[in-house]
Amino acid sequence: MDLPRIVFMGTAELSCTVLHALVESRSSKVLAVVTQPDRPKGRDLRTQASPVKDLALAAQLPVLQPDRARDPAFLNDMKSLVPDLVVVAAYGQILPKTILEVPKHGCLNVHASLLPKYRGAAPIQWAILKGESETGVTIMRMDVGMDTGDILTQEKTGIASDDNSETLHARLARMGAQLLVHTIPGYLEGKIQPCPQPAEGVSYAPKIKKEDGRIDWKQPATVVANQVRGLTPWPGTFTFLPNSPRPHRIKIWKAETTSDSGMPGEVLRVDKSDIVVGCGAGALRLLSLQPEGGRRLTSQEFLTGHELKPGQTFN
Repeated sequence: MDLPRIVFMGTAELSCTVLHALVESRSSKVLAVVTQPDRPKGRDLRTQASPVKDLALAAQLPVLQPDRARDPAFLNDMKSLVPDLVVVAAYGQILPKTILEVPKHGCLNVHASLLPKYRGAAPIQWAILKGESETGVTIMRMDVGMDTGDILTQEKTGIASDDNSETLHARLARMGAQLLVHTIPGYLEGKIQPCPQPAEGVSYAPKIKKEDGRIDWKQPATVVANQVRGLTPWPGTFTFLPNSPRPHRIKIWKAETTSDSGMPGEVLRVDKSDIVVGCGAGALRLLSLQPEGGRRLTSQEFLTGHELKPGQTFN
């Protein structure tokens, strides 16, 4: 039996883990890799390739970079490849029906949640933001909806209290990559049948914006702690400390809840290595902070170079 011919579509870091697993498995032939166009990034806005493009070129795979997945020229390119299967992982665009219909066996998606929970762009972050104790990965046969296609396989994992979106992302990427490699043969042989998603339990995970990182100290400490975990490393959570001539922006990298209580945003306790801030219910101990224009610091390092007293208020 000939190896299945696959076109891979992805852009983000999670995509790299999946593509690497496909190439290493040698149970399929990757015909080409589709990723987003090179874009300006960073403070100097230098044009950079996606991580997937770099990996594909290192593996000597052809790379396609259409501006839009619905471009007629891209559709022709896909048809000319004659793929048996398209695999999508964090590509960044919704695929039109014309593309979904190109491969003989359809398009499979590696989604980082237990569908139908957390359909959308940021399932990893929202699972932590919502305080979930469990999440997972889903291999899904795609349709024209947003993460609404039939489920092939799923695998669960717990969310630890010290997980943030970076650690959970890495774990789910590995799980999704291995699950995909094990799913493809059974799916193509007809041993794994697509199953419609349940109508109940649908939730959404919209794209995260920079402003989502601003802390509202009126929220319970558990909510703020989940915000810190869910938005680390990007966009990060931040707050402002009143200062002259302007408020000082401080990024919070790590925090934990405490049983203290006080006014929201008020600095309740400061000692050599402890910064405790009141929330709407409970309080938060700040463990790692980054002052504006500075580097990431432990609370002890921060207090060495920055005056902070009980009674001051973050906002």
